[in-house]
Amino acid sequence: MLGREKICAVVAAPDARGMLRRLGRALETTRTIELRLDWLRDDAEIERFLRLLKARRLRATLIATCRRREAGGRYSGKIATQLTHLSEALCAGCTWYDLEIETVRKCPPELIDALLGEGRQLRSAHFFGRMPRDLGRVVRELAKGAPQAIKIAAQCSSLGQARKLLNLASQRKNTIAIPMGEVAQAARILALRGRNGFAYAPVDNATAPGQTSLDELIKVYRADRIDSRTEVYGVIGDPIGHSLSPVMQNAAFAALKTNAVYLPFLVRDLKDFVSSIGEFGIRGFSVTLPHKERILTHLDDCDPLAARIGAVNMVVVRRSGKLYGYNTDYVGILRTLEKRIPLRGSRVLILGAGGAARAVAFALTEAGCSVCVCARRPVRAKALAKAVGGQAIERRALRSEFFDAIVNATPVGMHPRTESSPLEARELNCRLVFDTIYRPRQTQLLKLAERRGIKAVSGVEMFVGQGAAQWEIWTGERAPVETMRRAVVVALQREEKRDGMGKLARKRR
Repeated sequence: MLGREKICAVVAAPDARGMLRRLGRALETTRTIELRLDWLRDDAEIERFLRLLKARRLRATLIATCRRREAGGRYSGKIATQLTHLSEALCAGCTWYDLEIETVRKCPPELIDALLGEGRQLRSAHFFGRMPRDLGRVVRELAKGAPQAIKIAAQCSSLGQARKLLNLASQRKNTIAIPMGEVAQAARILALRGRNGFAYAPVDNATAPGQTSLDELIKVYRADRIDSRTEVYGVIGDPIGHSLSPVMQNAAFAALKTNAVYLPFLVRDLKDFVSSIGEFGIRGFSVTLPHKERILTHLDDCDPLAARIGAVNMVVVRRSGKLYGYNTDYVGILRTLEKRIPLRGSRVLILGAGGAARAVAFALTEAGCSVCVCARRPVRAKALAKAVGGQAIERRALRSEFFDAIVNATPVGMHPRTESSPLEARELNCRLVFDTIYRPRQTQLLKLAERRGIKAVSGVEMFVGQGAAQWEIWTGERAPVETMRRAVVVALQREEKRDGMGKLARKRR
């Protein structure tokens, strides 16, 4: 439609040189690029950039956009000047221009044709607040005058709304549909499976809510290879942006050259997600907080062990469409601890009584451990302890108790609240502390343990272990465990480096 490639890099910067640098980076990945002229700081900078662009004579499909403020852009000049900039962009090598419906309404079509007749028009409508009630009416207005293509971008509060928008594009030629918002992030990528699939990806600066960066889109999701045959997997949670499951699982798919993608789904409404499984063709998904227990009511059946635990962390979508649940946290905890302590006969304290804690408790009980449970809500601690034949312990008693191991199965200390710890140093009376949190690798709890000379174990091992088990259940193949571990560790190291540089910069201020 706009170019042979379905991924459009978005180049946006306040100055001409910055635009050119980002343009150069975009060209390393795709030949379809949107130039956000409205992000340049003033008319003079727009003209300067277009002169530099014209001198380069690039061989690429370039889309010029100079969106005005009333349409959600940054350009505050007059419409006549806006059209002049777009005309100059066509002379500088752009073949397409994006013209928002707000400008079209106020401008005589004869003037648009006189100034921009040599270019191909992408007529757009943006709804940053909510999905329009009548999409058909929007389409009819955009199609007046027969532009070469039309685009509707709308904020979606549910996957159901995102599906509705994407279905519109699949039914019409030369129509681009862009679901916006965090809930629709996965849907933006899944749009690439469709006939008219098209995705915008910023090189640096995000220009709309829910965008995935160009670098991440290619390196993590291999979005340039997504097609109608690509199998879809994912992880559901709220929040979900912190999860490194997409990095880990997609690395495994890439290593074995599997035509599959694993996406993060921000799910606030489980019913909305479950009703979208069939239409998006989802083959399986991981489950994280807060849905590990809630998902049970939406399953057709589950593994007996998962039923006993009362929590599910992965689901297989069978060919009949039925949902079958498993709990691989069980596998992850055993693979992590059995390498480090003899489990049979060991006394282990579990912090927490939620879905993750239940998996830990059942796994360790089956392995022959004597399990103790301490939780913020004593009633839940007692219930879990009773379920596994263990003992509930109040926090005030911890200083006088001793354990072979303490396992944190709460989210306390998880990114971004990394300064918190579920226990104080004087409460760590044990030989080993294991934190199921993997982000950050070294939590505050583990730091306290190391200061006391206690062996500290990061949640990375459990995370990789449970993820590899999920991958094997979904695919029926042996997981490339080392590849998965390396992908997670590299991602965490990069994050730690960024956080360290950020802290240093704040100190210098």
